[in-house]
Amino acid sequence: MRRAYEDAELLDLVRRYVTPDRRYLKLGGSLLRLEGPEYDRFARALVEDAGLITSDELAVLLEGGWRERRTAAWLIAVSGRTEFRERLGDLLLASEVCCAGLAYCVALATFGTPHDADLLADYLDRYLRRPDLAYNQLVAMGALLYLDLNLGADHASRFLVPDGLWHQWLQGAPGGAPRDPATFLSLIRRLRAFVDDCAELRPSG
Repeated sequence: MRRAYEDAELLDLVRRYVTPDRRYLKLGGSLLRLEGPEYDRFARALVEDAGLITSDELAVLLEGGWRERRTAAWLIAVSGRTEFRERLGDLLLASEVCCAGLAYCVALATFGTPHDADLLADYLDRYLRRPDLAYNQLVAMGALLYLDLNLGADHASRFLVPDGLWHQWLQGAPGGAPRDPATFLSLIRRLRAFVDDCAELRPSG
């Protein structure tokens, strides 16, 4: 993992794309609390930077810590750079850092293909077998349900059957995890709506 305090290239990218207006803190559930002019300014700035940042720069951010990876994943989602699909799937599966998994899930939900659903299912196959760990199981399930609805598919059902991996994980999950997958489907749907709003702001052509 690259660290901005000892990496001049990464530090420059952090200053340009991650920390302005405390962006990295707002990307996620906090987006849902933005309203009116603040929402519009935030979305326009994100769209502008998503158009400016290069693929090589995004790859560097994805080598950083959680702030850099979270921001990069959102910039990837907003700019629709599906060439990062496998990288995001790998990062989700590795779960090396906290606080970035939701961004990976939103990006995969944005790409919206059966392969994105497979990447989410791979994650759930691994981490629903770990009731000692509460990583991104909840948001990954929400993203998988979202894709199922949009694809007319049924990737999630094998996890959700009675006594399936979802219920087994919930029984042992730390922190009393919420039990209704619809809660996290709603979260993904609302965050995807923000990505759609950003798409409408992107310059045409």
